[in-house]
Amino acid sequence: MKNFELFLAQSGLPIFYIKIGLGFLFSFLITFFSIPTIIKISRKKNLMDEPVARSSHLRKIANLGGIAIFYSIGICAPIFAYELFDLYKFLFASLVILLYVGVMDDIVVMRAYKKLVAQIIVSSLVVIGSDIRIRSLFGIFGIYEINYFVSVIFSIITFIILINAFNLIDGIDGLAGGYSLVCSALFGISYYRLGSYNYPLVVLSVIIIGSVLAFLYYNLSHYRTNKIFMGDTGSMLLGFLLAFTSISFIDIFIDKNLPEVPRYHLQSAPVVAVAILILPIVDTLNVIIIRLLNKKSPFDADKNHIHHRLLKLNLTHRRSSGYIILYYLFIVGLAYCLRHTNVNLLLFIIISLGFLGAYIPHFIYALRHIKDTKN
Repeated sequence: MKNFELFLAQSGLPIFYIKIGLGFLFSFLITFFSIPTIIKISRKKNLMDEPVARSSHLRKIANLGGIAIFYSIGICAPIFAYELFDLYKFLFASLVILLYVGVMDDIVVMRAYKKLVAQIIVSSLVVIGSDIRIRSLFGIFGIYEINYFVSVIFSIITFIILINAFNLIDGIDGLAGGYSLVCSALFGISYYRLGSYNYPLVVLSVIIIGSVLAFLYYNLSHYRTNKIFMGDTGSMLLGFLLAFTSISFIDIFIDKNLPEVPRYHLQSAPVVAVAILILPIVDTLNVIIIRLLNKKSPFDADKNHIHHRLLKLNLTHRRSSGYIILYYLFIVGLAYCLRHTNVNLLLFIIISLGFLGAYIPHFIYALRHIKDTKN
């Protein structure tokens, strides 16, 4: 890889910006040109997503788009952000395991406990093997530094929750892809502002953006022959990578007393990370609470997700995804503006606004129903 960097350096341009440009370009092109082949094979082998009662689509659609996303990231990240794979030895292995589990689930539908076991293994590899974990809560609920064992368990649970949370928001066209693109952009900008030590994470974020952007071209297509879903393969992969980048973001603000590691300070770092990932967090908590109140299993599928409520207002998939992303971007912007506020107060504000966003469509629907009844 050092020879590769020397080759890039001969161009006279800063190596980092070359990696950014090439990483984005190749990740986009690999996904863009892989998906038509995946759609063709899916149709030929009948590897399609069949619409069911709770589906938001009416026809069979190919659902192996996550393979193209993995293919793109799996090629580009080790080339342009190889430092991450040198530092975190189990990162690539975790991605491969998620690919296998996701493809199996998209094709033959795995039992929930098997997926959970795989997610525990993947999360454990990264948390214990690569030491990517939440070490401190920065004063949230009065908790600062966390005991190693508690930190490991808490981090593994966080990975599992975020992997499944992204899977749950993947219910309409453009939402999971669009939101992961926005999250990657926000984390990428944050890493860039924090200096050159974090540049490999910037490159990884840009590679994710390029791959997801190419996927969205097909996912949002009006032509059924071009349309594809990311499936569990894509949603689990993106959920895992965003959990990885968010925990890495929090970890930056912990002083490790190492001479080569820059020191930063942001008391609200965990809350800012929560704000960036607020949609999957709130959506998952909301549906679980509703299911428990209705005395149902938290794992039972239903139509209580935020996107289902917007579809009830007769909005298109594109508009529903756009409104959801814009609202939660507003929350991220507010978190940034209030980043120096008391960490517990900021967390309360962010979570409250997150749940408010989940119920705004419900309130609008209720008002419309009252109005229609009076007329």
